[in-house]
Amino acid sequence: MSKLSKLGIPVLVLSFALLPAGLLRAEDVIEKAGVGVGVTAGNMWFLPVKAISVTIGALSGALSYVVTGGNAELSKQIWRDTSQGPYIITPDVARMGVGQRPELTEKNESGMQPNSTK
Repeated sequence: MSKLSKLGIPVLVLSFALLPAGLLRAEDVIEKAGVGVGVTAGNMWFLPVKAISVTIGALSGALSYVVTGGNAELSKQIWRDTSQGPYIITPDVARMGVGQRPELTEKNESGMQPNSTK
């Protein structure tokens, strides 16, 4: 196997994982870097697991159609449940997963964080 083919898949996965890192809305450079690293690390696990889930869902939906004697509604439900997004973790998807933290998004009049000191 050549070096290019060995590096092709990881480079492709990393390029998709880093895509949303440029769309971050954080104001602090360290916070941007932390969110970028977190999103990238999450996508390194999430993308292959999602691909496996969609593949197994497609196969099990087809198998359920055969086993149930043509119950298309059941097959559609299986396909819908396993193939719906999200397909990549973005900062917004991560925020939905952990919840909103108002202390990080709200600022007082001086521009400082609510619990910080000058």
